[in-house]
Amino acid sequence: MKRRDFFRFVSLTGAGLALNPVVKAAEMSPLFGADDKPATNISDAIAIPRVKGSMPGLYPGKVVRATNPNSVIDGVPSPDAAYTMLKESMLKLTGEKNLKKAWRKFVSPKDIVGLKVNPVAGKTLSTSHAVTGAVIRQLEEAGIPRANIVIWDRREMQLHEVGYTKENYPGITITGTECMDEKGSFYNAEGKLYSEERVEKNQYFYADVEGVHDDYTIPYMVNGGKYSYFTKIATEKVTKIINIPILKNAGPTTTLCLKNLAFGAITNTSRLHGKLWHETCAYVCAFPPIRDKVVLNIVDGLIGCFDGGPGAKPQFICNYNTLIVGSDPVAVDRVGHDIIIKKRIAEGIQKEDNPKASRFLDMATDLGLGVSDSNKIELYEI
Repeated sequence: MKRRDFFRFVSLTGAGLALNPVVKAAEMSPLFGADDKPATNISDAIAIPRVKGSMPGLYPGKVVRATNPNSVIDGVPSPDAAYTMLKESMLKLTGEKNLKKAWRKFVSPKDIVGLKVNPVAGKTLSTSHAVTGAVIRQLEEAGIPRANIVIWDRREMQLHEVGYTKENYPGITITGTECMDEKGSFYNAEGKLYSEERVEKNQYFYADVEGVHDDYTIPYMVNGGKYSYFTKIATEKVTKIINIPILKNAGPTTTLCLKNLAFGAITNTSRLHGKLWHETCAYVCAFPPIRDKVVLNIVDGLIGCFDGGPGAKPQFICNYNTLIVGSDPVAVDRVGHDIIIKKRIAEGIQKEDNPKASRFLDMATDLGLGVSDSNKIELYEI
C-alpha cells in the first residue's frame, strides 16, 4: 500500500483504521480472487514430511461449542464465564474428567506455548482478556510455567495498545514481529528495521505477486517483493501454538483460525489480499512453522461481529456468547463460518451462503489440514 492510498484511507475511514494497512487491504479487496492465479511455492510445503502432531491434530473433525448467555456483562466479557466455558469445552473435546489431563494432551511443562491472539481491530474487537486469561490460568494449572507462555501477533505495538502488556501479564512474554523501540522508532542505529531481526529468511511463502511499499508502509510489511517470510516467533521461539482468533467476518467470508494464523505469521501480506486471499489462508498454514505447531484453536466468540470486519464497526458488533474449540482449525472455521453467515442472513445482509466465500476451507482440506464438510464434522454443543 503506497502513501497515496494511505491518505485515501484516512479520508474515507478516519486515521485509526488507516494506520492498519492489513485491515484496510482486507476490507477493500476482492476476497473471491480471479481465475488467473499467480504461482506459489505450496509444493515446497507439501514435500516436507508431516509430524505426529501436524494439523488437524488429535481430534480431526471434532468441534465443541460452548454457549453462555451471561458470558458478557454490561458489554464486558466475564473472566469467570470464560474459564468455565473453556474448562467444559476442553473436557468434552478430550473425553477427560480431569482438566489437567485434558491440557496435557496438547502441551507439557517443557513446551514454550505461543498464544496467537488478534488485536488488529483495536480495543473494540480484539481477543478478549477474559478468554486469554482463562487459557493462561488453565495452562498454569496444568503445570505450564508463566515463563513458558508467549502472547504474540504480527504487531507488537498493537498488542500493547489493546492491553497485552507486561504490567497486565507479569511473567509472560509479549512479542510481535513488527516492533518499535522505546522512542517509537522502527529503525535501529544502523538504519535497519528491528523487525528484520525477527523474521526467518530461510522459511517463506513465495507468490508471484509484487509487494511494493513506501517509507511509511514498509515498517508494517517488513519487506517488499514476492516473498513473505515467517516470523521467528513461530519458527524458533515457540514449540506449540494455541490459536485464539475472534468470531468475525470479512465481507461474505470469515476470518477465524486459518486467517489469524496465515496473515499473522508472515511478512509482506498486503499483496496477498486480492487474488490470493483464499490461497494464503490455506497455503501458509500448510508450512511446518504453522502446520506442525498449532495444537489447539479456541475461537473467542464472546463478542464478535457479522459485518464490517475484519475491522470493528460498532453497529455490527454483537454478543455471540460462545467459544468454539478444537484441534482441527478447518472444522472450527467451518462451524464459526456457519454461525456468522446465519447471523448475516438474519440481519438481511445476504440471502444465502456463497460457497466461494469459504473456498479457502476446501483448499485447506485438500492439503490435509482438516475437515471442511459440515456433514463430516462432529459438533458438540454445551
